[in-house]
Amino acid sequence: MQGQNQQQAYDRGITIFSPDGRLYQVEYAREAVKRGTASIGIRTSDGVVLAVDKRIRSPLMERSSVEKIHKADDHIGIASAGHVADARQLIDFARRQAQVNHLRYGEPVGVETLTKEITDYIQQYTQVGGARPFGVALIIAGIANGEPRLYETDPSGTPYEWKALAVGADRSDIRDYLEANYDESMALDEGVDLALEALASVTEGGLSPEGIGIATIDVETETFGELSDDEKREHLVAADLLADPDAEESDDEDAADDDEE
Repeated sequence: MQGQNQQQAYDRGITIFSPDGRLYQVEYAREAVKRGTASIGIRTSDGVVLAVDKRIRSPLMERSSVEKIHKADDHIGIASAGHVADARQLIDFARRQAQVNHLRYGEPVGVETLTKEITDYIQQYTQVGGARPFGVALIIAGIANGEPRLYETDPSGTPYEWKALAVGADRSDIRDYLEANYDESMALDEGVDLALEALASVTEGGLSPEGIGIATIDVETETFGELSDDEKREHLVAADLLADPDAEESDDEDAADDDEE
């Protein structure tokens, strides 16, 4: 019984390490990320791609209100997986930091610089009593000095740079697919196709344009832009990944009713 009480103390106290050096609250935050629908980032030779699963809980919900891809600056986009409210807080922080950099230095913020500012902010919530870690992971994509960059933030406050990655549900399966099919020399459109194929590999019945989000930032223009439903449909049709409308309606009715995105 005494051992169980000690275990509970480590679980509840974000400022307390367990005897084996673990912070259980951070690990629980990672579990919250796994409950969110999948987000994917892919770095190509001429830009970066962000792709997200935007499944909704009810056919009565406005699809446009489900936001998983965000513009942080003209040249930076962010995708999220995990708790919606936590993601919005970090996105707002990222936008403020980008604006501060513009005002202070008269130039766009670097992708790596912004990522580390975000992870420094996240890390503060792993060592302060009375607060909990952010239950969300972000994929930060952008162009810096003419080079595409792709980063992940972890609930512990650690940044990682990737060539291609996935966060959220089915992360391991999607990552295996990316490892088997990723090519550093692929073009931006090929990166979009790979992201869609990776999402489809863990989704039964194909994908619908309304149920996914795609954004790209190309090296030439260094401008963030989201694909329209018609553009997404073209990619899905070309790759033979378009879902049957009847199956899509059934999926909407069966979607989980939780607070993750």
